Amino acid sequence: MDFLTIFYISILLGSVLLIITTFVTLPNVGDERKKMIKTQAQSFSFTVIIMMLLIEAGRDIYSIFWGTVPYEPKPAFALLTGAALIYLVSLLFYRRKYGN
Repeated sequence: MDFLTIFYISILLGSVLLIITTFVTLPNVGDERKKMIKTQAQSFSFTVIIMMLLIEAGRDIYSIFWGTVPYEPKPAFALLTGAALIYLVSLLFYRRKYGN
């Protein structure tokens, strides 16, 4: 394993641990608030990921038809790590905004 793979795996595992910790420490005031925080974070993360994928698809279509740069596949592990980080940041943001 090279350094970059170990780095991605450590960021992904760290994000997963922080997401689980954030879920556990969400306010216990009511199910509605906890559910709203999760829903807001999920919808924001989904929107950001879809926008990133649309931009990448547009770049790929442009490079295939009009560009001179050959098509290069995107690393799926980097996308997964980015999605976990975006979800973690949005979860922490909405927890702070709507939490105790």
